[in-house]
Amino acid sequence: MEPTVKTSKPRGRPSEFDHETALKAALNLFWAQGYEGTSMADLTQALGINKPSIYAAFGNKEALFKKALAKYAQETVRLLPDALNAPTAKKTVETFLTNAATLLTNPATPKGCLIVQGALACSQDATTIHTLLADHRHRLEAAFTKRFELAKQQGDLPADANSAQLAKLVSTVHQGMSVQAKSGASQAELLAIADILLQSNIF
Repeated sequence: MEPTVKTSKPRGRPSEFDHETALKAALNLFWAQGYEGTSMADLTQALGINKPSIYAAFGNKEALFKKALAKYAQETVRLLPDALNAPTAKKTVETFLTNAATLLTNPATPKGCLIVQGALACSQDATTIHTLLADHRHRLEAAFTKRFELAKQQGDLPADANSAQLAKLVSTVHQGMSVQAKSGASQAELLAIADILLQSNIF
């Protein structure tokens, strides 16, 4: 009688499966590697479950990314009200960029910003993801535009200041800080970049 040979099977969804823990693992992977840089094989290894189980729990890769992005936005965009509620336009920009410098270089998470890095890495084959990330950036600019319009009404900014252009400037500096953080820039170096803008007397 031939001995029985045991073959290993792909891991399914374990009984102790924790949806939030798995989603956090997916988020960190997308954050570190980008949408297209993350394969399903990477996800199965990081989440500890096989591909059918990922589909059952989260949907396909695109659906999982959207859920991870929503979690990222929930945890990071909550810092935005602190900036928007600051008493002056300059303090708004200072608060936002200071918080960003801390977040982008947090040693407990991947470096940079998922929304910025994800958009840079998206090809034409991932237009849905590219559009989704662009929408997030546009909403950020819209929030700053509205805040700067209020500053004009309050006499904090000149009446002829272009709120939309100022909002895009802040967004551009933030995106640049994200790229720098991804390349290894320290929190102090990012704060120095922000300080140049704040000392320019634009706000």
